[in-house]
Amino acid sequence: MAEMGSKGVTAGKIASNVQKKLTRAQEKVLQKLGKADETKDEQFEQCVQNFNKQLTEGTRLQKDLRTYLTSVKAMHEASKKLNECLQEVYEPDWPGRDEANKIAENNDLLWMDYHQKLVDQALLTMDTYLGQFPDIKSRIAKRGRKLVDYDSARHHYESLQTAKKKDEAKIAKAEEELIKAQKVFEEMNVDLQEELPSLWNSRVGFYVNTFQSIAGLEENFHKEMSKLNQSLSDVLLSLEKQHGSNTFTIKAQPSDNAPAKGNKSPSPPPDGSPAATPEIRVNHEPEPAGVATPGAALPKSPSQPAEASEVAGGTRPAAGAQEPGETAASEAASSSLPAVVVETFSGTVNGAVEGGSGAGRLDLPPGFMFKVQAQHDYTATDTDELQLKAGDVVLVIPFQNPEEQDEGWLMGVKESDWNQHRELEKCRGVFPENFTERVQ
Repeated sequence: MAEMGSKGVTAGKIASNVQKKLTRAQEKVLQKLGKADETKDEQFEQCVQNFNKQLTEGTRLQKDLRTYLTSVKAMHEASKKLNECLQEVYEPDWPGRDEANKIAENNDLLWMDYHQKLVDQALLTMDTYLGQFPDIKSRIAKRGRKLVDYDSARHHYESLQTAKKKDEAKIAKAEEELIKAQKVFEEMNVDLQEELPSLWNSRVGFYVNTFQSIAGLEENFHKEMSKLNQSLSDVLLSLEKQHGSNTFTIKAQPSDNAPAKGNKSPSPPPDGSPAATPEIRVNHEPEPAGVATPGAALPKSPSQPAEASEVAGGTRPAAGAQEPGETAASEAASSSLPAVVVETFSGTVNGAVEGGSGAGRLDLPPGFMFKVQAQHDYTATDTDELQLKAGDVVLVIPFQNPEEQDEGWLMGVKESDWNQHRELEKCRGVFPENFTERVQ
């Protein structure tokens, strides 16, 4: 019996709820069609708009704060990996190893503490702040339903009063339902009228406290992190002082890996290549300034006839022809200079003087010094470098600013590019000297 009674109560509640929904739906339709007036409260509607705006802003702030915490966690992991790398490369005999490890541990603890404080003082406070919105949102919706019930009861009571045939019993019952609906609505309305403005005003203090906490935590974190970074810098500086005499050069394969850029450090060519073999000069006497550089114009000397000097200065005889002074110059040079120097001198005189100064040559770039030929392929890694293939001939020119020249690097223009374009600004570039061999 009790079970049936329980079922009866449940069925009664369901039927009552269904009836309420139908009545509300009918009332809303009549209001939209303009056949029934609707009770409105503009002040309350403004409060509801503020509430929705506040909820949207708070939800976005919570989302962005979680993103910030995720970023802090990612930075923590990256910093931890970086410190682990330092510990691995720090050799046991280097000074400051224990201090570096201790700094890494403190760094890890500092990140963890920063993340946890952000969670406690910002994220949890944010969650608590947003936790009150769902209940109020539900009450606002319920107030809207009770307002429709009140309007429906009011319209029903008014229709019974204006009917031609009045039924006092129905009118009395309708009045009773109206009073009940009005009471329920007003109780909820009054509570929300007090809470919504108070909640809206609370946002200012909440935002201030939240961002003050974040700013304070971040400031303290960076102060402590700065101290750790300074300590690490001091440890590494001590290591540098004790190992300051060592030179660490980054080397790479000539074809695949480009030389390190910063202060350019050219990569060594393969072993056994001409460029890898030290240049040997045999000279029993101080070389004159004009003879020291192969290919440079030779000055006149007591043992050198005028005709040879003119040829060295840029006057090239026809192919197969031999000036009368050439034989005398060669013989005189042979009697007074070692074989290597004589060979260089003879090659300069008889070899069309292509290695001479380009100051008076229209077919060579301004400032031309000498030619080199690439012995290996070189892949350029920057826009200011030349791309070389083995066999390319490069016309070497001076740097516009000598201070920009790095050790082991030359400035030049490929002979093929110069012959085609004749534009120095467009064609010139730097290249590693040890990938080439001087030809003139």
